[in-house]
Amino acid sequence: MIEVDPMSIDQLAGAVVLFLGSVGSLLLVVWQSKCHCKVNLCYIFQCERRPPNEEEMKSLKDQSKKLKDMKKKEEKILDKEEQILEEVEEQRTPRLVPKTKSKDDGILPYPDEDVNNLV
Repeated sequence: MIEVDPMSIDQLAGAVVLFLGSVGSLLLVVWQSKCHCKVNLCYIFQCERRPPNEEEMKSLKDQSKKLKDMKKKEEKILDKEEQILEEVEEQRTPRLVPKTKSKDDGILPYPDEDVNNLV
């Protein structure tokens, strides 16, 4: 008879992860297969998978073509947008007037005292 030593928590966790990983990979292989299959996991999880028929395959191909065309159009639009932005950057002229005006520079936007005297 086989004697099993007592397990620690981390060993138990490792065993659970290995078990779940193996079940998950088995389900992945079954799900990715292109054959008709039924899965029954202890009457808890039941699944039936059928491969797509010819009509469904044609519609899937059409959908993939539409997505590829949309991506091409999107790339063209983004390229045009980049060209427009580059043209705008080239046309920009440097700013000749400082953004902020202060009394220290000697530049005032409006002489406040003289504006009231003009009227």
